[in-house]
Amino acid sequence: MGRFETRQFVALPREGVTALELLRAGHTIEQAAGRLADAEGREFDVLTFVEALIGLDFVAEVDGRTVPCTRPRSASFPWLRPEHVRFALSPILPVLFGFLMVGAAATLVERPDLLPGFRNLLWSPDGSIVLALSVTAGWSLVFVHELAHFVVARATGVHARIRLGTRLQFLVAETDISGIELAPRRHRLTAYLAGMSTNFSVAAVAVILAAATPPATTPHRMLAAVVVIALLPLPFQFMVFMRTDVYFVLQDLTSCRDLYGDGLAYARYAGNRLRHTIFRHSETTADPSLRLPPHERRAVRVYSIVLVVGTVLCLTAMVTFTLPVDLTLIYRAVTRLGPSQPVATNLDSIVVLLILGTLHTVWAVTWWRRHRVKRR
Repeated sequence: MGRFETRQFVALPREGVTALELLRAGHTIEQAAGRLADAEGREFDVLTFVEALIGLDFVAEVDGRTVPCTRPRSASFPWLRPEHVRFALSPILPVLFGFLMVGAAATLVERPDLLPGFRNLLWSPDGSIVLALSVTAGWSLVFVHELAHFVVARATGVHARIRLGTRLQFLVAETDISGIELAPRRHRLTAYLAGMSTNFSVAAVAVILAAATPPATTPHRMLAAVVVIALLPLPFQFMVFMRTDVYFVLQDLTSCRDLYGDGLAYARYAGNRLRHTIFRHSETTADPSLRLPPHERRAVRVYSIVLVVGTVLCLTAMVTFTLPVDLTLIYRAVTRLGPSQPVATNLDSIVVLLILGTLHTVWAVTWWRRHRVKRR
């Protein structure tokens, strides 16, 4: 249950649902507590339950008096209504997507030279032009990817919101589709997989168009680069330790309410136990997974291992690969600047510095804002 306007949702036990239905029917708190006790055979603190609902901004008024609440966060594209994008839930779309994938696969079988490779990204000898296309096409695809999530979520009535975020060392765009949990499973999975399907579709269309253009021409090389740019983010989506698209699919299929949060809590508990075993001075707490149903407990404990190992490997890759590449590009750009260098070389260096500098600055600002809100 929850509110689409504030994107605040909670899971209630069966008794909580019964208490809510009694209150909604017009019963007082005392009457609801009495009826619930008669039905369940034990007492329930309905007053504290109502106070919790007020704290979540789920109560509009008490005894005719308006309850002050947090101002709802604005949704992206509020003018777009569910009926405008209802087509996104049509079962015809997956069929069309399948035909497109088959067409692209047949094209690659007939033209194996179109198989994507990293060399396709180096379609021009000028690094600035390569970076410009990669950044422009890459972030355009990021927006289209998130827009696909947004459209499907809005079709189900969710007040979705697109914003920038960070996942470890990555700057990402993310779509808050809180409330999709209230939709049928088919619609939920469609919303989670809409972004990846969009990337696959763009890559498939680019493959088909590349097959129709003369080889070794600029349009052909650019289309080949677009194929790689569209496919590059997909492995990232399988990094489920960072709450990516596949993470939400996994969370839904395992019927877990907060796989990441519970997994992180269990990983911290396991780390504290390990420190206690080694150093004999750290305090240990109760296993947080014991409060979960058995099926969630098993999934959370396995996921906690994936969470820790994946995070360590990802940060290691940043230190050993990403940072050296970025620093090398920046060093080369700086050393090639100067009045003695040709104009084209200076422009190339300036573009490299602007692109890399902007990306790292936006990441730092986004990370700081998100963590400042968390600290508050």
